[in-house]
Amino acid sequence: MKSKTLVVGASENPERYANKAANRLVQQGYAVELLGLRSGTVRGNPIQTGQPELNDIDTVTLYVSARNQTGLYEYIKKLNPRRVIFNPGTENPSFEKDLQQQGIEPIEACTLVMLATGQY
Repeated sequence: MKSKTLVVGASENPERYANKAANRLVQQGYAVELLGLRSGTVRGNPIQTGQPELNDIDTVTLYVSARNQTGLYEYIKKLNPRRVIFNPGTENPSFEKDLQQQGIEPIEACTLVMLATGQY
């Protein structure tokens, strides 16, 4: 199994990019944890709410706007992922700087493009 990714902003709505990313990650053999405002499932994986205890998160990919990330700063840092991907529309320079100081790599990129081009 490839590394584990936490999709923040997960949704059952197939039109949402977070849903497309979760599907593509599973298709490509990545383990996923899904975090959203409402519970549900994507490809049999539960969408969790709140701030569940998670382990072994390699990558966090964000699909929530900068103003909705504030309550997640400490949670994400506590997960200690290798990197956090800020998808288009989620860029957050102050949080990105904070992550860097913690030794976590912030990347402004599109998870779907990274997966499609083999850069994930």
